[in-house]
Parts: sequence; C-alpha cells; structure tokens
Amino acid sequence: MHKHHSSHRSVNGKNFIILPFIFSILIIGICTAIIYPFTYGFIAMGSLIFSDSDKDFSKGYDNIFVPVPEESEPQSPDKPQEQKTVPISSIQYPYYGDQFGELIIEDCQINVKMFFGDGNNELNNGVGVYSGSFIPGYGKTILIAGHNNTYFNGLKYAKKGQKVKLRTSYGNYTYEITEVTVKDHNDTSAFDLAAEYENLIMYTCYPFDELGLTPDRCFVYAKFVSGPIIDKKS
Repeated sequence: MHKHHSSHRSVNGKNFIILPFIFSILIIGICTAIIYPFTYGFIAMGSLIFSDSDKDFSKGYDNIFVPVPEESEPQSPDKPQEQKTVPISSIQYPYYGDQFGELIIEDCQINVKMFFGDGNNELNNGVGVYSGSFIPGYGKTILIAGHNNTYFNGLKYAKKGQKVKLRTSYGNYTYEITEVTVKDHNDTSAFDLAAEYENLIMYTCYPFDELGLTPDRCFVYAKFVSGPIIDKKS
C-alpha cells in the first residue's frame, strides 16, 4: 500500500510541472495568432527602413515588363491622333506578384516598379495594382497601393494637374491628377471598382512619415489622358 501511494504522488508531481507548461505554450500560441496580423506591418516596415543591410526581394517575383518606346511625334491639334487599340490576345496578362510595368510621377519624384497584386512582397519592391481592379487600358478602375514611407512617400507632393505615367509592355499611358484627399481606411466611397470608364486611383497610409498602418489614407485620383485601349473582343 505504501509503495502504491508513492507512485501516485509521483504522477501528480509530474502533472503539476507538465500541465502548466502545456497551458503556457497554448496561451502564447493563441496570443501570437491574434497579435501577429497587427504587428507584422510594423515589423516589416521597420526592417525595410532601419536595416543596415540591403534588402533583395527580387527573387520573389517574375519581371514580365518590356519597355515600349515613347511616341516621338507630338499630336497635332489640327489632326487629332487616332485612338490606338491593342488586342487582348496579344497581351501577357500578369499573374499575381508579377512586375508588369513602371509608375512615374516626375513632379513627385516617383519612378517605381509596378506589380500586379498588393501583398507584402510587391509593396516591398514597388507599388501594386489591387488584383480586384484592372490593368491600364482595360477601361475601368486601376487601384494602386504603395507604402507611405518608401515608394509612395512622394505622393505628399501630388497636386491637381500633374501627369502620371504608367508604362507597360503593351503601351504607355498618361493620366492627369484631378484630386488629392485624405479619407478613413474604411471609407468605401473612396473608390468605385465597378466604374465603366478608365480612371486611376493611388493611395497610401497617412500621415506620410508615420510608421505602420494608420487609420487614414491619402487618395490621389487621376483621369485618363492617353494610351492604347485594350480590345477585349480580339
């Protein structure tokens, strides 16, 4: 009887050590799963800005962008240039994560790679077209995101009338800024993905020099000026 009682006490002692340890691991795991989505942006941004070593994210994406020469002859006001079209069958439509162009705003000192998709890898390398919107020339809304402390920091200089260039492998596009405004990140009226006309919307966290996610976004709106229209029937 005495021997059996000693064995029972030994088992209880092990449970006293093991059970709290397992419970602690579970609590840490649950807290990490809850907190990580909110802290990842701060960690990634801090690593990108403050690290002493150069970051190379280029191995994480495919570059399908082949520059098209700019038009050399200016358009004559007496003889308007015919609207060019490009058959959709001739376009290499980008997959998520592909670099398929460049975005340039000379007045804002912005000249960056343009990706299809707006995930961490895309925004660590340049600016990204939201995959739920459309590519240039499609005749609909182009919604482009970028980090406020890096590639889209220059949007702080954006003003009405400035030109935005989107260069792709199937043509070069020009847009003119019509409005710059700050809105809440939950404001669904900030963009219309169902619009039946070509329009460009660029946005980033606001204020510009604040790290991590903020409750506000700076939206820059631009209207279509020129570029080939994608013929979706050919």
